[in-house]
Formats: sequence, structure tokens, C-alpha cells
Amino acid sequence: MKNYKIKIALFSLGVATLLSCNKVKNFGDTNVNPANITSPATYAILTNVLAGAGTNTGIWPLAKDNSATLWIQYASETQYPSAGLYAIPTYGLGAYTGSLLNLKTIIQANNNPDEVAVARILTQYIYWNLTDALGSIPYSEALQGFPPKFDKQEDIYKGMIAELTAASNQIQNTGGLKGDILLGNDAAKWKKFANSLRAMMAIQLTKRYPGANDYAAVEFRAAITDGVITSNADNVKLVFPGGSFKNQYWADHDGQRDNGESTQIFNMLSSLGDGRQAAFGSSSVPVPHGIKEATINAWIKANINWSRILADNQRLETSPIYILTASQVFLARSEAAFRGWTGPGAPGLTTENSVDLLKQGVDASFAQWGIALPPASYYNAPHTLQKIVEQAFLAGFPNGRAGWNIYRRTGFPVLTPAPDPLNAAHTTIPRRYTYTTTEYSLSPAGVAFGISQLVPAADTQEARIWWDQ
Repeated sequence: MKNYKIKIALFSLGVATLLSCNKVKNFGDTNVNPANITSPATYAILTNVLAGAGTNTGIWPLAKDNSATLWIQYASETQYPSAGLYAIPTYGLGAYTGSLLNLKTIIQANNNPDEVAVARILTQYIYWNLTDALGSIPYSEALQGFPPKFDKQEDIYKGMIAELTAASNQIQNTGGLKGDILLGNDAAKWKKFANSLRAMMAIQLTKRYPGANDYAAVEFRAAITDGVITSNADNVKLVFPGGSFKNQYWADHDGQRDNGESTQIFNMLSSLGDGRQAAFGSSSVPVPHGIKEATINAWIKANINWSRILADNQRLETSPIYILTASQVFLARSEAAFRGWTGPGAPGLTTENSVDLLKQGVDASFAQWGIALPPASYYNAPHTLQKIVEQAFLAGFPNGRAGWNIYRRTGFPVLTPAPDPLNAAHTTIPRRYTYTTTEYSLSPAGVAFGISQLVPAADTQEARIWWDQ
């Protein structure tokens, strides 16, 4: 992922920083050789994972996938275009030696059941992002030996959902959480997060398990029954304090000003008369998508008021990055009800109404961005799957990974590929990342297995992972 101008002073284990109600308060005194630590301050490790800037050390960068944001046209490149023109994308597995290993340390220390549960939840969130990017990855035997076994994505999904269920059940809400800069040491919110992740993983499997009695629907109903995010007050987000720890959408426009609001997202909002444009972009001049460098350079010079991704007041040093929101969960529930997984006549859960949930999801999205709720006419019939999915796509903005998952799974919204791709062999929106040369070198058998699970069986960005087949 390019153009990450990281200006964060990463939180060392000896730093203490005040980040308001749900930020870091105390990292302890562990400024010693990590190799000699016999009793690690696990709450400080948790903070480090949550605050980390890279995909091998942090959580929030997974919700700010620059390439996916360009592929599904939330954003358009305004200089040095490459990712949006389908340069071959690779995705490494550095998380195994970074955040996943750190979270394993917390789990093995077993200092507090809530802290262990939080580490288990974050572990599955990372695995979810890794497998959705690549397909097969090490999972069942990860962090146990070398070279690791690569698992089928179907097995990974079932393992993640089972582990999240167990982690949710482990939470005791004893008040022992510390170091949690994501949900303010609130164990009840972590339980909702775990259950909401289960629901979002289950809805991702509609191509493979479409029926109301199939695995995905059963797991979706169980997650909703156990309690999911239903209020913006429970949104999972990292709030940046500014100073040395700035919001990275702010940093993207501190100097280079790399990406702008795409014409695709602007036109979607305009066609709906959607007030969220006041939050999603900084002007009414969206940036053309997927055009070559000379063309975009000339366009930018001629349109100096081009729309930045996110409005100025949503792109402050202290603005949050959203990981998972009530709006996204409501709209997943609306889709599940529309598909017959829930609601009248569905086995198990009979209280879900697709139309009502659509309205709740859209209203939550407007409120999340501080925009006045839309008029009743916004929800006029017809009530279709496309309407629900496109609202879920809008609710995911600017989380490119969320939008990319929706697009790959459903085909909505209908997107026009970049007009100026870099390579005649790669002219369509990528379906996955490719393995890096490091993975080929360190685990050739694992990569070979992973490739065998793709359709077609080739390590290309056009190949489809299991749930996309």
C-alpha cells in the first residue's frame, strides 16, 4: 500500500500518553531488552498492537487499505497513479511476526480473561483481513512451527467464527482491562464487536452458503442472538489525539495530497440526493478514476478545487478511523433478512425486518458523520438486494477493504474498470492480492497449495478466492 506517510511516533512500552476517554493512560516501565522480559506488561503490548502503524504491527491500517480504496473507487489517485491502474498488488504476511505474535504473548500470559478474550478477537480480525486479501494462509498451525501449513479458506472462516464465539463467551466484564485505546477498556463493547465480526464473516459467505438452513445463515442468526453493535456509541474506531499520533487521512493530504474523492462515489451520492457528500468529500469537483499520469496531472492543474477524500472537518489530526460500525451491521442484517436468513418464516430468528433494518442502517450512517437524516422519500420502494448492498457500500466508506468485500461478493455497485490500465494483461478490478516473493521463498509448498485453491489456479490478481467463486 503506497503513500502511507506515517508520522507516528510508535508507542514504546515506556511511553505514557493521554488520548481522552478511550486512549492510552499508562504503558508501565518496561524500557528494557525485550529478550530479557519474563513478565511482559500485556496491557502495553495490547496498546502497541492497536496503535501500530504498519499491517505487521497494527489494526487500523487494515481498515485503511489504500489499494482497495482505489480499486472500488472510493478514491482516485491524483499523482503517481499505479494501484488504481492495476499495478500487480502483493501482500506480505508480516503480521505473523508482528501483531499476531504480540497477541499470542497476551493470550499465553493469561493474566485476565477479558484481556485474553480481546487478544483472541483481534487475532481473528487480523486473520480475516489476511485471508480475504490472499485466500489460503497459515491458520490452524500458525505461530507453531516453520514452515507453517496453509489452510483452506473455508476451514479458516469456520475456525475464525468458532474462535470469536469462544472469545465472546470468555468475556466476564470484571473491570480488569487496561491499555485498550480502541473501545476504552469496555468489555461489553468487545463482546458486541466479537459477535458483530461473526455476523460480518457469515454474510461474506453468501456465494458458498446461500440458503436459510446453510452454515452461514445459522452462524449469522447465532451472532445476532448473542448481541451485536446497534448504536453508534458502540462503533469500533480508533480516535487519534493529534500531535505525534495523527489521523492518517489527514496525513495523506499534508503535503503531497495523494488521493481525491472518486467520481464513482460522488455520482452515487448525487443520484440519491445524499447529504453524506458533505462528509465524504471536500468539494463538488470529484476526481476522475483510473487515468494515466499525464492526464491526471493536467486535470489537477486545471481543477485546483478538486475534492479531497473526506471533508476538511472529517479529516482533522484528531479524527477517528472506523473499524466496524452500527450502520454496517444493520445493513448486513437487512441483507440477511432479505435473503430469508432471518425474519418471518426463517428458522430460529423471526424478528428481523429488512426494510426497517435498511432504514436503521442508513440513519446510523448519516448520524455517524453528523449529517441530518434523509427524508422519508429516501427509502421509497422498490426494496431490492442491490439497494441494500449499495447502501452497505456507502456505509463502509472510506474503508476500502469493506467496500471491496461487498463488491467482490455481490457485484454491486456496478463499477467501470480504469480506462488507462498499466498493463494489457490486467484490465479488470483485482479480486485479490498476490503472494510476495518472501512467501515463495519461505513457504513454497504453502504458496503452491494456496494457488491450487484459486479459480483459476494462478497467483494473479484476477483469480478468485474460495468465497468469491
